[in-house]
Amino acid sequence: MKFETKAICVGQAADQATGATIVPIYQTSTFTQEEVNKNKGYEYSRVANPTRAALDACLASLEEGKYGLTFSSGLAAEHSILSLLRPGDNVIVPEDMYGGTYRLIKEIFEPYSITFTFTDFNDIEQIQKAFSAFDKDGLDRNPDKSDIEDF
Repeated sequence: MKFETKAICVGQAADQATGATIVPIYQTSTFTQEEVNKNKGYEYSRVANPTRAALDACLASLEEGKYGLTFSSGLAAEHSILSLLRPGDNVIVPEDMYGGTYRLIKEIFEPYSITFTFTDFNDIEQIQKAFSAFDKDGLDRNPDKSDIEDF
């Protein structure tokens, strides 16, 4: 299937409730449950909802991935990615960043011995200097995560 076809078809099954050809935008925060812990796949929009599930499926297809993940905010996405880090990991980050990201780093992740090197991303020499703390090719090679590179 070509990219253009994937973009308009994947994740776009007709809505079972209404027959709508395009997935509706569900603006509800909660979904009715038949009984406690028995639902039709959705219970609370912050966890999952049909609109986001369709978008996730479409994006995964376009990127030729197995799964797609979307978030309600950039900060939520950052938190998810940073949660993959472990004590002793270091990330080179721009010194000029969104305040919420700065607080996330300082208040949530640094107390767990994850370090961040704040760097002027407008200055290539500063970036090179930040990488010089790593091995000879500038990449942090953690044997537990050999396929992940920090930048």
